[in-house]
Amino acid sequence: MAIRILLVDDHPMVRKGLRLFLKTKEDMEIVGEASNGKEAVEEMERLQPDVVLMDLVMPEMDGVEATRKMKEAHPGVKVVVLTSFSDQDHVLPAIRAGAEGYQLKEIEADELAETIRAAHQGQTHLHPRAAGHLVHQFTSGVSREEKNGPDVLTRREREVLRLITAGKSNKEIAAELVIAEKTVKTHVSSILGKLELQDRTQAAIHAIKQGWFDYRKE
Repeated sequence: MAIRILLVDDHPMVRKGLRLFLKTKEDMEIVGEASNGKEAVEEMERLQPDVVLMDLVMPEMDGVEATRKMKEAHPGVKVVVLTSFSDQDHVLPAIRAGAEGYQLKEIEADELAETIRAAHQGQTHLHPRAAGHLVHQFTSGVSREEKNGPDVLTRREREVLRLITAGKSNKEIAAELVIAEKTVKTHVSSILGKLELQDRTQAAIHAIKQGWFDYRKE
């Protein structure tokens, strides 16, 4: 069954471009459009889409408030932010409002399609710059009193998770810990399973929120 998508952007040309691209994807269906946050909330209620592709800066109601209202009314709806802004003043409020994805309008079209598919499956996809601001925001606010080690993980899994959260690739982790890359992949799978998370991004955000590692000392 196709992913039912509601397009939300105050620029008609942006909506047109998105519509033309998404129509080429057999697993996606555009069920409606909205030009501002207020209209988006109304259309979401009427159309019940699977995923809302949400701009942030719009008249009448911005994308953050629209996301918040949608999530309050229908927690199951997935929201992917598509915006030109990657600063923490935009990223953090959108994630707190409940957005599953945060991408910039500069990304490749196929990457946007993957983000939509991931959101539909309940996974988190963030543009690297947006993720970087999110990491900085959480790490700068972690106090020593809040730190409790992830006891569910083994010592080696904690080392791997620390390096994941520091932005290291599997290859870089393998080199730093002097283990095989295949072993790193096994540890990553175990970490995600134990923490009941879907991907590396979620694992990094989870570790940061819990205050498990202090990257100001890295």
